[in-house]
Amino acid sequence: MISGAEALARLREGNRRFVAGVDDPNAALRQTHRLAPAQGRGRGQEPFAIVLGCSDSRVPAELVFGQGFGDLFVIRVAGNIVAPSQVGSVEFAAGRFGTRLAVVLGHTQCGAIAATLEELRQPTPHQSPNLRSIVDRIRPSVEPLLATPLAQDAEAFVAHAVRANIRAAADHLRHGSAVLERLVADDGLLIVGAEYCLETGVVDFFDGVPERFVQENLT
Repeated sequence: MISGAEALARLREGNRRFVAGVDDPNAALRQTHRLAPAQGRGRGQEPFAIVLGCSDSRVPAELVFGQGFGDLFVIRVAGNIVAPSQVGSVEFAAGRFGTRLAVVLGHTQCGAIAATLEELRQPTPHQSPNLRSIVDRIRPSVEPLLATPLAQDAEAFVAHAVRANIRAAADHLRHGSAVLERLVADDGLLIVGAEYCLETGVVDFFDGVPERFVQENLT
């Protein structure tokens, strides 16, 4: 299995192809390899990256990263929140498949963030406990922003809240699981936060990214 840094480079390159509208030249070869397990000739799935993303229909991880069958282990939930089932899913993929990159992928104009803001400003009586569980996961990263000047600018507020929620989710994965903490410390698991821009298609890896990737973005 490739390293977390190599996997991150592959996702960045795939997103560049997606933005440019360029097909992956190796797609046909990989498709042949992927068909082998179903025909009894392969070893099963070997995803090189884990993506915990939002359920929003406009953010399909395989497409925005220019990947296909078997490349990514994708976990999707509204607001890209991190609850026990999501943590367990990341633990499973990292432990079972040896995957060494986990990406928390949020996106601009996130409806779950906007819904949380609405709930904070005007609580809904008799709200579904299932919906409330999502809001309650997002609330800690959004609520402090209400005490800042951002609260007067709805668009800026949501933009900052999206990133705050991504950081909180990535931090939860890094420090909310003894299994993942050990994999980070001893086995090179890399956990990063990223934001997909609905307007441009660009994915910005901005949290927990190795320094060399940060420098590449500056040049």
